[in-house]
Amino acid sequence: MRYRTLGRTGIQVSPYALGTLMLGAAIGNPDHDDSIRIVHKALDAGINLVDTADAYSRAPQGASEVVVGKALKGRRDSVVLATKLGLPMSDDPNQRGTSRRWIMSAVEGSLRRLQTDHIDLYQVQRPDPSTDTEETLSALTDLVRSGKVRAIGSSTTPASDLVEAQWVAERRGLQRFRTEQPPYSILNRGIEAEVLPAAQRYGMGVLVWGPLGQGMLTGRIRKGQPTDLVRAGMFRAFSDERRLDAVEQLVALAAEAGLPLTHLAMAFATSHPAVTSALVGPHTMAQLDDVLAGLEVTLSDDVLDRIDQIVPPGTDVSPLDQAYVPPAISDPSLRRRPVDQRAAA
Repeated sequence: MRYRTLGRTGIQVSPYALGTLMLGAAIGNPDHDDSIRIVHKALDAGINLVDTADAYSRAPQGASEVVVGKALKGRRDSVVLATKLGLPMSDDPNQRGTSRRWIMSAVEGSLRRLQTDHIDLYQVQRPDPSTDTEETLSALTDLVRSGKVRAIGSSTTPASDLVEAQWVAERRGLQRFRTEQPPYSILNRGIEAEVLPAAQRYGMGVLVWGPLGQGMLTGRIRKGQPTDLVRAGMFRAFSDERRLDAVEQLVALAAEAGLPLTHLAMAFATSHPAVTSALVGPHTMAQLDDVLAGLEVTLSDDVLDRIDQIVPPGTDVSPLDQAYVPPAISDPSLRRRPVDQRAAA
């Protein structure tokens, strides 16, 4: 295993990281014992970065963190443990977001479920436009100074927000985001235009999620063919003709290169110089074994050029269902003048 430095933190992490969205969750693997075995298998293979979140499975609350906490007993010191906050944890409007009030409460819940006294990387799972950036960074800085958190990061954040957070941290003497966790795969390359360059400019480590295109790049979803993939009923992407057409071309390219599609996809995600690690999110041991078998795969320039022809650099084949949509896009009232102003015009 060739480890990489996580941004400028000095922390060494594996090029593949274990994402635990599907562990302990009803939509993935609800069997805690089996999920723990999957975590152990990943650690035994040399993966040392485990990423989870408080909102991964709200029924029961924080189930993924509970599984990770059980799995890391006796192995905690050799693991770089990352978790996230920000998504709703209940119907209570104050149990979400990045206010100081919620951050201080959320971290205690995560520490308890993870059965640890510190979190190596604490990440804001989605931008929170309702909270001032200084408020968020100030609270996270206090957690770092208290020893409960070692480093802080962001996730699925637009480049402009990354820059703003860096400026606020510098001007106010606060901890700055050391990492960003954006979606990235052959099918979703939009972050290559601005997010990845911004991360490089500020020395941020990048942990990409969705390198298998939400299952589209597993080879189990083909045009005109049925699929047994667990998430198939969850995402519109599986019926997106543009994605299906791209996948067919990628299947042919992988065959020419003598690689399974999963290995092609994972090797692509980790080949970008800005990317530190790619998160893999198995819910079965077989899925983990498949990904681990491709750990040493390196793509040639010719193969990467062919991928560029199928999906041009800096472009998304279509939006991800789980991608962050800023209020300026999601809220119609922010795109339309009030009626009286329109009438006056």
